[in-house]
Amino acid sequence: MFNRPNDIRYVRFLRQLHASVLFDWYMEIGCRSGKTFAPVRGRTIAVDPYFQVDTNVIGPKPALHVFQQTSDAFFASGFLSAAKIKPGFSFLDGMHLFEYLLRDFMNTEKHSHPDGVIALHDCCPFTHDMTTREIDPRPTGAWTGDVWKIIPILQQMRPDLKITVLGCKPTGLVLVSNLNPKSRVLSSNYDALLRDWTQVTLEDYGTERFFGSFDFVPCAEIASDGFAIFDKVRLSEDSALTPTYVTP
Repeated sequence: MFNRPNDIRYVRFLRQLHASVLFDWYMEIGCRSGKTFAPVRGRTIAVDPYFQVDTNVIGPKPALHVFQQTSDAFFASGFLSAAKIKPGFSFLDGMHLFEYLLRDFMNTEKHSHPDGVIALHDCCPFTHDMTTREIDPRPTGAWTGDVWKIIPILQQMRPDLKITVLGCKPTGLVLVSNLNPKSRVLSSNYDALLRDWTQVTLEDYGTERFFGSFDFVPCAEIASDGFAIFDKVRLSEDSALTPTYVTP
């Protein structure tokens, strides 16, 4: 039986978060229109192979680095290491196949601030049809692919991580904290994980087993304590930039 996410929409939650918490560095994988990183007030890195931005997504950000390429190509470029950037918060919403999200998580954690948080989107489907790995032709309607697998994989392989699952509509939002940038558990087992998980369907795994492995945490609970999960990476509001228009 599916437990369909029924809390506020994930975009609204992210908007509330960025209105309350100022990050030194925020990173987003899978941006497209830019609507989810537009409210960010700190320095931002946006990665997507095909941007379609037609509004002001810069706002008060002191810096916005846009990379129109795949996430694999971005991480391989070495930009984060060269620039000595350690994101305090990252939102991963790239290709909806678990091997892609797994690589994005591994690469993001490796470069993250150890007190940072990584958010994973689309991990809580509400039908079996939307979990298909078939993308030719591209699925119509809501499609999460099989990124749901990331939750049991992290539960099994990385019990040191703290996994907080929010019931954000339409397909959940997973916050991963207690990061360990030095961990190589996932990368050293990557091939084995692909071998063991690629052919597993949610129907095979069991919906009750999947949804029984976590409880949805209300978004209001995260907001009511001032988004405390981000306390160690939040900047003082005095650091916020207030752009000043100067007439040429």
